[in-house]
Amino acid sequence: MSPPPRPLAQVRILSLALNLPGPAALMRCRRMGAACTKIEPPSGDPMRHYNRRAYDELHEGVRVLEADLKTEAGQAVVQRELAQADVLLTSFRPSAMKKLGLDWPQLSARHPSLCQVAIVGGPGAGAEIPGHDLTYLAENGLVTGTDLPATLFADMGGSLMASEAVLQAALLQAERYAGSGDVHPKGRYFEVALADAAGYLALPRHWGLTQPSGAVGGAHAGYRVYPCRDGRVAVAALEPHFAARLCAAAGVTASDMQAMFAPATHEAIGRFLAGKTREELDKLAAEHDLPLHTLAPA
Repeated sequence: MSPPPRPLAQVRILSLALNLPGPAALMRCRRMGAACTKIEPPSGDPMRHYNRRAYDELHEGVRVLEADLKTEAGQAVVQRELAQADVLLTSFRPSAMKKLGLDWPQLSARHPSLCQVAIVGGPGAGAEIPGHDLTYLAENGLVTGTDLPATLFADMGGSLMASEAVLQAALLQAERYAGSGDVHPKGRYFEVALADAAGYLALPRHWGLTQPSGAVGGAHAGYRVYPCRDGRVAVAALEPHFAARLCAAAGVTASDMQAMFAPATHEAIGRFLAGKTREELDKLAAEHDLPLHTLAPA
């Protein structure tokens, strides 16, 4: 196998970002070849204390330094590292960055070729409003009932957008360097709002796709989670040929795709699956080329 691409192999990133979105973005950038350094406060990244396993995986291969940015000594450390960095990754509110003397006007004046990727909560003025993954998901209609979402969608989606911004920064700098021969191309500021990440992930729901009346929201009998004899089965027989195979296996007559939305079809397929064990359903999937996955009881 050929080695994975390393589009950031010549890029040096300095991160001040704590918790999840920033470190997750840094992890992706490191895997794309970037040289990554992170400065943490003397107390460390909070994640190091509440989930050491996640912290260790996120920071594998990252050079971690300790500095109190509210002190002269800490400021000397961050300025030293900034002088060697191509991209600064942050996750503070803009007001906090300004208090530290690290807001974009001051950064760009002191380090003209530096790019900054700022992970914030909301876009624009919303960057100063407190929030977290759960509130951004709730704001975009992705919290249903009282159960917590299965993962931190806004944080992880934001980390993807942040790593995308780093790639864009690297590309722009490379293009400017190639076009002008300037060894110090002008830096740029990129803002990544977690609320925007949640909004992007919520688009299928806003379009109606994952609403209860939508084809992938439970209305289509071939795209649902059903109980079986010893657990559950996630069925994704959405396309007509998969739906036809599922109906044939279940002995269900479905004359057209619209029949997959009929309550009778849901009931018939549900009865069929309820009488099967996970082992039987796994065998059925292999024999009939069906997209389904069995699960343990909830």
